[in-house]
Amino acid sequence: MSHEKFKSCIEACFDCVTECKHCEDACLHEENIKAQVRCIKLNSDCADICSLAVKTMSGNSEFVYQICELCADICDACAQECEKHSDMEHCKKCAEACRRCAQECREMIKISA
Repeated sequence: MSHEKFKSCIEACFDCVTECKHCEDACLHEENIKAQVRCIKLNSDCADICSLAVKTMSGNSEFVYQICELCADICDACAQECEKHSDMEHCKKCAEACRRCAQECREMIKISA
């Protein structure tokens, strides 16, 4: 399968990486950083798996579906944590990007499998 068929999923993953890294950085500068520890860790994990998903889709890896499934699960976990802090704009935007990415990954799996 051509990587072009993954285009919208790749774009959602790129957006998610950007928002997760921004959220991670912003959380590190929050006054009560201890309340943000899980959010920071999930931002990092989410950005990493989204980057890996982009690489596997771009290279048409035989493991693309498994990685995108895991990506969707981690995006859901990150979104759920960020939604707990939705009074902070960076967490709100991150949660939205994570939800979009999880949805795109699952749609791509359904369509392509």
